Amino acid sequence: MPQVTIDGTAIDYEGQHKLLQLCLDHGVELPHFCYHPSMSIPANCRQCLVEVGTPVKDRETGEIKKDEHGEPVIQFFPKLMTSCSVDVTDGMVVKTHRTSDLVRRAQKDNLEFLLINHPLDCPICDQAGHCPLQIQSYKYGPEGSRFEFRKVHKPKRVKLGPRVMLDAERCINCTRCTRFTDEVSGSNQLTIIQRGVKNYPMTAPGETFDDPYSMNTTDICPVGALTPIDSRFRARIWEMASTPSITTTNAKGSNCYYWTRDNLVLKITPRPNMAVNEYWLADEDRTVYERFNDDRPEGPQVRTGGALQDVSWEQAYGAAVQVLEAVDPSEILFLGSAYATVEDNYLLKKLADALGAPTPTYVPHIEPGHGDGWLRTDDRTPNAEGCQRLGIQPVDERLIRARLDAGEIKAIYVLEDDPVASGLFTADAVEDVAVVLHYYNTTNATLAAADVALPAAMVVETIGTYVSQEGRAQRVRPAKAIRGVNRNLVMAMGKSRTDQHGTPFDRWHNERHQVDCNPSWEMLPAIAAQLGHGMSYKGPKQIMAEVAEEHPAFAGATYAAMGLQGVQLDDVGEAV
Repeated sequence: MPQVTIDGTAIDYEGQHKLLQLCLDHGVELPHFCYHPSMSIPANCRQCLVEVGTPVKDRETGEIKKDEHGEPVIQFFPKLMTSCSVDVTDGMVVKTHRTSDLVRRAQKDNLEFLLINHPLDCPICDQAGHCPLQIQSYKYGPEGSRFEFRKVHKPKRVKLGPRVMLDAERCINCTRCTRFTDEVSGSNQLTIIQRGVKNYPMTAPGETFDDPYSMNTTDICPVGALTPIDSRFRARIWEMASTPSITTTNAKGSNCYYWTRDNLVLKITPRPNMAVNEYWLADEDRTVYERFNDDRPEGPQVRTGGALQDVSWEQAYGAAVQVLEAVDPSEILFLGSAYATVEDNYLLKKLADALGAPTPTYVPHIEPGHGDGWLRTDDRTPNAEGCQRLGIQPVDERLIRARLDAGEIKAIYVLEDDPVASGLFTADAVEDVAVVLHYYNTTNATLAAADVALPAAMVVETIGTYVSQEGRAQRVRPAKAIRGVNRNLVMAMGKSRTDQHGTPFDRWHNERHQVDCNPSWEMLPAIAAQLGHGMSYKGPKQIMAEVAEEHPAFAGATYAAMGLQGVQLDDVGEAV
């Protein structure tokens, strides 16, 4: 097997590799700025320099020459090489900053050049704390600056588009942003203008940086030159906690981190998953963070005297039971949800089966032309595939309207959706129909017709499973705490959250940020128990284990198997 020696350590490898990526794959840290594994290699930052040598071969015999100790004779290149662009070859010998004074000096000098005109913005820069330039300057750079002249000034606070702000003075011309628009998103909206120390990224005259993937440039920028407008100056990286999860604005199931402080979601960033979204995230997945914080309900309600009144959870469950018991099961319309988890939909179907009611259906939310064949889909829900694998099919709108007109539907149980806003029926059409509603936000149009309103935990507050359009089952974890106490949620939240140090006397501690809601996998068993149909589960993990065992379409989709990257299910339901 081919072998390369890095700082005296031999590493076996297969295939073709660039030296920098091979080092990173094997845990050998090499400082770099311009390199990104999904884009071309310009080798223009010069920070990943190393000494590279290869064995000397006898020109006549082709055999490798040996020294007096029987070791191969290594001839090093006369100049340092950029490891990002060097192809690894068998027998290659590499010296990094760990074993080479020349490399250490080169990296130190290079950082001094990069910092000559760089502003001392660290105290006010959003990138501080997770800035590669800041980190590498501390680890590899000079202790101080010898530059005592007036620095070059460039434009600051330039809105390149609706979502990205430019502070050109911080730019180190790594060209990651321009290469992203050229090679990844294909919008070609950014380019480098000016020359020498005065250049920086910019749009063409009259052009707006409205690329639907524009905010990815703020992730890959190795300094604070490009930052997201909506989260500027809101929180430091060390003040927030990040939770691995997935986005729910479409059916792609892109992996992400939800960043929270004081129990509020402040931003959403991509989480690498090469099988789903690689390193990227659509802007539409990021800009929805406010709906996790705003217009949230204040607890369960029951309609009394024509208006919704606040009640306890037990009273709300009791009212839901009364609605279901007051009518014949055949007259109940159960609506599942492509927004809800597999576990929630499974329990709803199980409740309908126990009552002898028709199998639940769900309301599809398809927006033709919205998808782009990449990270955006026409389907604007995250779990339509999960519903269908459970046997919950799209609703027949004309049939439902006909049954409503004929008075054949006397009760509707809605799971985490808004059928009024989607146009399935109007609030007036169900005026004489009892409606039980699990909902997320007070802007839900069906709330006006609800007789029992049960606030449901959102994706950032619950535990559960979603299945993407491609059939990949993935777990979500709670990023926010809810007011109700649930052992499964508490355990999943963890005990060392960086944003949990507040006290009732601290300005970062606000109990109003805890929503009085419950996950549907807790509410449905409580209602079923009062109806005499036991659904006793220790938590969603046990529910999903039962789903994976009973439904071939979910075979192998256990929490342990899904982990952080999910598990791919094939068409016949076997995990692959």
